[in-house]
Amino acid sequence: MIECYSLHPNVICPRRRAWSVLTLALVLGMLSSGCVRRTLTIRTVPEGGLVFLNDEEVGYSPVSIDFTWYGDYDVIVRKPGYQTLKTHLLVRQPWYQVPPIDFLAEVLWAGHIHDQHEGEFTLQPESLPQIDDLIERARAMRRDAASADG
Repeated sequence: MIECYSLHPNVICPRRRAWSVLTLALVLGMLSSGCVRRTLTIRTVPEGGLVFLNDEEVGYSPVSIDFTWYGDYDVIVRKPGYQTLKTHLLVRQPWYQVPPIDFLAEVLWAGHIHDQHEGEFTLQPESLPQIDDLIERARAMRRDAASADG
């Protein structure tokens, strides 16, 4: 093994050169690391419903948002003339987002990954009760109130 000891600034030892190249490669690798963009798109039939995800208003359908966490999302959709829809949407992680593979996809992979998920919901028209049903319910409530008073 050849040792290189030089105090002269223009002489570069092979071992020092190898460490310099390795350090430069690591720094360049970290600077060019990839990223994962996660997008969730909510569509409704008919379009134009106001969408809430986990009690946060995100916009009118169709709407796309970037998200951070996989899992179960509470979904509420409201549109005049239609019943309010309250449901859940399960967003599953793809295979490349399972630890420890996710480290390779997010840090070491030099490209960009766009992970897209979609949820589509059908809104039901709001059904108005019949007048006779309303009158009967009002009479029943009056009877209940009168019997409760004594």
